[in-house]
Amino acid sequence: MRIILQEPVEHLGNIGETVTVADGYARNYLLPTGRAIIANESNVKYVKHHMRGLEKKRLRLQAQGEALRERLQALTLEFERKVGEQGKLFGSVTAMDVAEQLQAQGIEIDRRKIELPEAIKSIGDFKAQVKVQVGIVAEVKIVVVSDQDDVVLAAEADDAAAAGEVEAEDSETVEA
Repeated sequence: MRIILQEPVEHLGNIGETVTVADGYARNYLLPTGRAIIANESNVKYVKHHMRGLEKKRLRLQAQGEALRERLQALTLEFERKVGEQGKLFGSVTAMDVAEQLQAQGIEIDRRKIELPEAIKSIGDFKAQVKVQVGIVAEVKIVVVSDQDDVVLAAEADDAAAAGEVEAEDSETVEA
């Protein structure tokens, strides 16, 4: 079925483009949600007549998306989680956690538009990809820290002490 897009649709196109899609996709999703109209003769004339308005709408949406991308890239989200002996988290930081923290900062992003390259299951610095709009992707910095600094410090102190004992044994064998 040939349709004319009224909104940007990921993997299809931008506003005003005429594309061919499966009949069911058009009937069940694109047409009822107002993202597209059927590409018949009268609708094609309508779109040509209103193309300047549609182009302004596309440019306005793109400018809003660019502004949101800049705002997101300036953010660093910090998560404080309970940590085990080797710096492993009890649980993980998910896209839903990222979406909730963004919402707390006044930015509404659907959790399905947040992509974590891997499951965040340890403390450290990570990056998440946020699909702001079609063709606009922002990168958000994520920092995961321990809620109990003394547990991690104690584990690091034990590691350092063990390394010191190994060095002491090595120096004794060299002197002998």
